[in-house]
Amino acid sequence: MGRLSLLFGSALALLLPSSPLAADPFEAIRHRLVEDAIVAEGIKNERVLDSMRRTLRHEFMPKTVRNQAYFDMAVPIGEGQTISPPFIVAYMTEQLDPRPEDKVLEIGTGSGYQAAVLSPLVKEVYTIEIVEPLGKRAAETLKRLKYTNVHVRVGDGFKGWPEAAPFDKIIVTCSPEDVPKALVEQLKEGGRMIIPLGERYQQSLYLMTKKNGKLVSEALVPTMFVPMTGAAEDMRKVKPDATAPKIVNGDFETVDKSGRLDKWYYQRQLKLEEEKSPEGKRYVTFTNREAGRGAHALQAFPVDGKAVKSLKLSCYVRGESLRPGPGGENPSLTVVFYDKDRKTLGHVASGNFRGRFEWRSFEDEVRVPPNAREAIIRIGLHGGTGEISFDNVRMEAVKRMAD
Repeated sequence: MGRLSLLFGSALALLLPSSPLAADPFEAIRHRLVEDAIVAEGIKNERVLDSMRRTLRHEFMPKTVRNQAYFDMAVPIGEGQTISPPFIVAYMTEQLDPRPEDKVLEIGTGSGYQAAVLSPLVKEVYTIEIVEPLGKRAAETLKRLKYTNVHVRVGDGFKGWPEAAPFDKIIVTCSPEDVPKALVEQLKEGGRMIIPLGERYQQSLYLMTKKNGKLVSEALVPTMFVPMTGAAEDMRKVKPDATAPKIVNGDFETVDKSGRLDKWYYQRQLKLEEEKSPEGKRYVTFTNREAGRGAHALQAFPVDGKAVKSLKLSCYVRGESLRPGPGGENPSLTVVFYDKDRKTLGHVASGNFRGRFEWRSFEDEVRVPPNAREAIIRIGLHGGTGEISFDNVRMEAVKRMAD
């Protein structure tokens, strides 16, 4: 991310009044983002990559957060919603296997970005943006940018778009607990759907194919999306407990059917290892030789700052040749807190590990902002270089005293 920061600063300089306004001042940073965060992480479909290079992500974000447009991260766009990270958009689009003759239904939270990426790849896109103020803004943006084959509706994604059905493909960029029945009905026989499913803070992306009227599913990767809202969210059976946050699979013992680490998402340059584990069978190692490149894993959790005073973190950790990244990013456990609108309240980096050391136990206590409602813990190198290993990452909530 350090290299991207330098490029992004150069792009912003082109927007200053003293400089002529370039036709596309973000082109260089966007192309670099595609190479570093999308191609480098395994996306190969050239049509998808070309669309990612051409789609102006900053246009689908409020001006107040456009300085974060070309980082590979989710960014709050208002109304408690976020715009998806570029890698996830590219990954989901590639898995959907878009064809020029396809009619696609996309259900999003309100940015319009995913629909814009799909637009040059398929015949028609029908997008349901679930949050009204954002949906209206997305419709205006798509019209202004002349995405003439994108049709926008604001409403409950749970219901789909029956008048335009059936669809060759369906892509869902917000998370229900189960696949809404209407979407199954509106998908063509033989059609594909990609959708994040699971508990509110423990989701996986699924690729589904409709065969004989039923969906055949394939689990892809762990992920984290904002809720679908409406009926799909109201019907959740498992509700998160924000007064008792915890780490899931912090001992790294659970893997999915393909052998990938379960319950952690956006895994970058991670390797599961078993030799001489300090506890249990497995631990994880992150390795990075290119300063500024991401090497991490993330996990989201609910936390109510009105009830939780602080979080006690602990783990086993081992390091080799650890150095900070070009932007000062240190190998660490980092917790990022968000308020009810998913605006960032700040982050705390624990450990800031350097140099070389053998396995050792580590403990720290992180204060929770009173207005925090969600958080993400990131473990890894975060743009630093070297090799760092973690095992038995745990979290314990310290409750606030009652008045």
